[in-house]
Order: sequence, then structure tokens, then C-alpha cells
Amino acid sequence: MKYRPSRRTRRFGFGAAAVIVLAGMNGPAVYRFSSHKYRAYKINQPEYKAKNGHWDVVNVPEEYRINTIHAALLHTGKVLLLAGSGNNAKNFAAKSFRSVLWDPARNTYTNIPTPQDLFCSGHSQLPDGKLLVAGGTQRYEKLKGDVEKAGGLMFVHNEDPDKPKTLPAGTRFTGKKNGKTFVSKDPILVPRAKKTTHRKGKVTVTASTARVYVEALRKGPKYQTGTEDYYRIAGLKGKDRQNFYGIAQKLSFDKKDFQGIKQAYEFDPVAERYIPIDPMNEARWYPTLTALQDGKVLAVSGLDEIGQVVPGKNEVYDPRTGTWKYLPKQRFFPTYPALFLTDKGRIFYTGSNAGYGPADKGRTPGVWDLKSNTFREVPGMSDADALETSMSVLLPPAQDQRYMVLGGGGVGEDPKSTAKTRIVDLHDDEPRFRNGPDLYAKVRYPSSVILPDDTVLTTNGSGDYRGRSDTNVLKAELYDPKTNTARRVADPLVGRNYHSGALLLPDGRVMTFGSDSLFGDKANTTPGTFQQQIDLYSPPYLFHGSRPELDGTGPKVVKLGAKATYRTADASEIVKMRLIRPGSFTHVTNVEQRSIALDFRRTKDGVTVRLPKESSLVPPGWYMLSAVDDRGTPSKAVWVKVRAKK
Repeated sequence: MKYRPSRRTRRFGFGAAAVIVLAGMNGPAVYRFSSHKYRAYKINQPEYKAKNGHWDVVNVPEEYRINTIHAALLHTGKVLLLAGSGNNAKNFAAKSFRSVLWDPARNTYTNIPTPQDLFCSGHSQLPDGKLLVAGGTQRYEKLKGDVEKAGGLMFVHNEDPDKPKTLPAGTRFTGKKNGKTFVSKDPILVPRAKKTTHRKGKVTVTASTARVYVEALRKGPKYQTGTEDYYRIAGLKGKDRQNFYGIAQKLSFDKKDFQGIKQAYEFDPVAERYIPIDPMNEARWYPTLTALQDGKVLAVSGLDEIGQVVPGKNEVYDPRTGTWKYLPKQRFFPTYPALFLTDKGRIFYTGSNAGYGPADKGRTPGVWDLKSNTFREVPGMSDADALETSMSVLLPPAQDQRYMVLGGGGVGEDPKSTAKTRIVDLHDDEPRFRNGPDLYAKVRYPSSVILPDDTVLTTNGSGDYRGRSDTNVLKAELYDPKTNTARRVADPLVGRNYHSGALLLPDGRVMTFGSDSLFGDKANTTPGTFQQQIDLYSPPYLFHGSRPELDGTGPKVVKLGAKATYRTADASEIVKMRLIRPGSFTHVTNVEQRSIALDFRRTKDGVTVRLPKESSLVPPGWYMLSAVDDRGTPSKAVWVKVRAKK
């Protein structure tokens, strides 16, 4: 008799067939789900963490989430997160400027009143622990096609040697030949003319010049100009009508770049507020601020008040007097140049920069002597046309004076990027860049952080300008300067490119922040959104068991060249003592971070360290002191203030 399956068997067979069909149809989704679950399981295993580290998301309450453009670690252990207008023109128009103070140890937050749009400012640590913040945004850029009123640069002249004059915002300039009227957007101070008396009593007067951005009174192409003209200034009387006048070239609908401000502030970590100080001599947007060996701060480059790169007018801030002073001679750099204080008190320019400036000017690496204004070029840079948006690091320990340049891209919106790392030893008789191990991918905007165990964490970046065409890279690596090798570690949780960064925290973890993708899809058809998520990376050394501890009751203030003793029950296991300057990161630039090796000896119940004598190696200010054991595990840092030389 022919076998016939039972009804139950037939139902089971039909069900199994349906499952197989559905599994075939949904195979990719099932695979992705399974892969995700397996990856989540894998990266949380102790063995994986001990080798690769681990990432966590910081739980930031909604009211404290901002477009973090700048971040600086303060000696209170808190991090100043600074957005200003956050690259959002609507915030700028509404004068909505944001700063948030974050305590990583307690995960608490405080909104900080922000007096100016400090978006795209520069910042540097000061000897007393305050943070100098200088420059920012006066006006947002307008692309060609979005400009509604003709405008441009007006040169205002003064031929009176006895009288300066401030012209308020809204001052009207009317062309002598074209009859068209333009209005200044900001107040302008026109200095008195220069008066020179010659040997035989002859006197000559040289007119002074100031600049201001002007716009037409009304919209429309008929209000633009095409040639140079002399402009009368409304509201002037008597001799002022002849002595003060404007001259402008083409006033048109061309693209208008961002414009900078002169305002500067000191952020007080104890009072937790911005304190206004004297403004800079030059308006700066995208400047670099570099701490000098005497506690002063060098301010370089940036876009000025009319949107042009500051033409080599560099200046120094003295925190003791609260004043700015020009360097006697000029030297041009593109915006956000990576300028490091060397152990001989000179400035090393690695070639890294971010954003603005001609492709053929100011981009060659070299050592700059501020006193003589001499500049010794350093050759050997590979992919020298891809240094914009590259990262630069003073490799640990700082005494070795070896610098690494990582990744980078072509000038402007060039799609070119590179995976090259380049290393130079400034102690060589003839310093020259040589290639190190390639990065995990070709990237612009990588973020690199010096760790207490003398390795360097590098994370993220994108293959194209601002992550265009979905080119964010979710990879990270640890580089060991001692062996000149790099290895992959745990992948970051989110993509980060333009307006992102990373900082070492006192407990040995690394925070990453920001990202400002131009587009939100691979086809580049939808606008990108700012990445407000903050992540924390715990390096492998935090998963090796217990860590050494330093007693926080040791000296809080130490002089250069002096000794200091810190109690610890783990003295026998300590093999390194490191003094690490807190970072201050923006736009792929963190020239603050440096790790100094300290001579030390073990005592019965602690360690005694001796600081180096050179202030150019250890600029005055607050530092994190960490002890590292024989497994490479660092202690939580204790804060130490290094006094400036008198």
C-alpha cells in the first residue's frame, strides 16, 4: 500500500518549507542581526577588551547636547565643551552661543553663558590654569548665489595727523563716479595719519588706512560696481570731509567668506565663567594659539574682519599684563597651522593646517625662530600636497623631539586623502621627514591622543572632504613610537570627520566628540546633521587588573628642576612617571598635548620625581602626573602646577 503522510506531518512539512523560504528571503537581515549580536558579544569579552580596549557612549541629557567644535581639559578635571553658534547660521542670527562644562568623573553638566560667538576661535592653556580663548565669528560665509546685496572691502583713509576717528556701524559711503551708496556692517577705527619732519623742516603726511566690509543699501545686480571709485563718507563736517574718505574696487555678489573677531577671553575653571580681556590687534577666525616657554601665548593666522587670511601679522599675549603685542616681523601661515614649542624655544611648523590660504604659500614645514624670524625648512614630506586636515603630534616622550604627521587631504574641497604617516627627529643634524607605518585608511580629520603608556591612539576621519559620499572611517589604532609599529584596536561607535576631536582624561580614558558631515547619504543629496554624541574609549591598559595609585596629598606646585615626592603603595611596580599637559582640541589641531618623561627613584612608600629644567620643554601651567607600572597600566593622574621661570 502506498504511504500517505498524516495531516500533522503534512502541516509540519508545509511549515518547515515556509520557514526555509522565508529564511532565504530574509537571509541578509538574519545574517546582519546575527553578526551584530555576535559582535556585541565579542567586543564585551574580557580578553577582547584587554587587547583592543572598549568604547562607551556618554549619557548626555538633552538640554546639554551641543555642537561641540572645541574641547579643552581643565585642571579641575572638567572639560569645557564649546560650540558658540555651532556652525549654524540660525544660531548666529539669534545670538545663541553655547558652552557646556562637563565633569567626566561625575557625568554632570553646567551651561556656561557665552559672551560672543567663539565658534572657530583659538585656545591655549595659561600658567595659572585659565584657558585663553581668542577670536571667533563676526559674520557667516555666503556662497555665490546666496549673496543678496553687492558688497566687499572698503579701504578708509585718514589724512589728518592729529585726529583718529571711529566710524560707527551703518556709516554710508557714496561713490563719486558711480553714485552708489554702501553701508558699513561694523564700527571701524581709522588711526591718525603719520607725520614726518625732515632735516630742513619739511613735513610730509602719509595717510593711514583701515578696512571695513560694506554692503549696498538695496538688493539687486544694478547696485554692484566693477571699477575702483572714491567714496565720500556721510555725516562728516568741515575738514573731516576732505581728510576722511573711502576707496573700493569691485563691490559685487562674489562669495563672502567667514569673518573673524578681535575679542579674547580667559575662561576661569574655578569661577566657571569667561572673563573679557584686551582684544587682539587682529581679528582672527581659525587661528592657532601656541603656549610659549615664558607663559606667553603666540597667536597666528586666521581670517580677519573682512574674510581674508591675516597676512603674516602675528602677535603675543602676555597674561601678566593682559596685553597683546605684534611680533616685529611678519610670517604667513594658512589657517589653524600646527605650531609646536620645541625644546630650544623655537616653533616647529609641521605643515598641518585646516581650511584657508593659497595652495602655494606658507605650507612648507620648518623650524621658526621668533627672535630672528628665520625659517629653516624641513624636507622629506611625503604627499606634501595632502597636509590640509592632517593631524600632528609631538611623540612621547617630549624629550625626544620627534613629531608625527598623520593623514590629511588636498587643499579646500579636494577629494584627495592619504594614509601616510611622516616622522621627523628635530635632534638630527639635518632633520628630515621619513614615512612611518601607514594608517588604517586614507583619511582626513584623524584625531590622535598621547596616552600615559607612551603610545598614541588615532581614531576616525573620512576619506573625502567632510565625509562626502559616505566616506567616514570607523577604525582606530595604537601606535608605539619605541617600535615604530601600529595595530588596530576596537572600532569607534560613530563616524567622525570635520569639527571632531579627542582628549585624554585624567583617569586614562579618551573622549571623542563632534563631526559635521556635509551630506547625510552616499549620493550626497541630503544635508548632514551634526554628531552630538560623546564617546569614551578605555584603552587596553584599563583591563589588565588593578592599577597603581598615587596619593593626592603630594605637592601641588613644583618648580622646574625641583624634586617632589608622592606616596604610593605600588612603588616597586612603577617603571615610568609621566607629566602630561592637558589637551585643547579643535579642527584637527591640538598643539598643547605633550608627555614629559620624569626622572624618578622609588622610596619605601612612594616615588620622588625630578622635573626637567627647561621651560621650553615644560611650559608653565597645570599638568597631569601619572605613574605607569610594569604592565603598562597608568594610575589616575594627580594635578601638578609647574611654575614659570622668573
